[in-house]
Amino acid sequence: MNSTQPLEVVACMIEHEGRFLITQRHKQSHLGHLWEFPGGKVEPGESLEQCAVRECLEEIGVRVKPIRVLSEVTHAYSEVSVHLHFMACTWESGEPQALDCAAWTWAAPEEFGRYEFPAADQRVIEEWVQSRSQGIPGKDSTP
Repeated sequence: MNSTQPLEVVACMIEHEGRFLITQRHKQSHLGHLWEFPGGKVEPGESLEQCAVRECLEEIGVRVKPIRVLSEVTHAYSEVSVHLHFMACTWESGEPQALDCAAWTWAAPEEFGRYEFPAADQRVIEEWVQSRSQGIPGKDSTP
């Protein structure tokens, strides 16, 4: 693997009734036991939106509709560098289940501090929670 080229990854911010769906990584995986927004690596030839839909179905069994990228961050972990695309998504159908994750829960932004997130996610979460008082990301003013 070329370590100079970061992995392209989508993190889906799925909001429902003011809470967001977060998942816990498997213990044996990279960054095991940490919590994150569902998502994963973009496959060759796949758009960010296609990745969001596929990963949510595979990981938690829900169908989402991607809205737009809210934020992007590149972060170098000791093992790998990632370019994360935080995608606002609406929950379309399906009941969440731990298909390819250790656990899942709905959490309000003010509860995020109770969960341990990877460093790249934490930076974006802190900025996002601060700006949330000025409007809800992912919510359009048009119907």
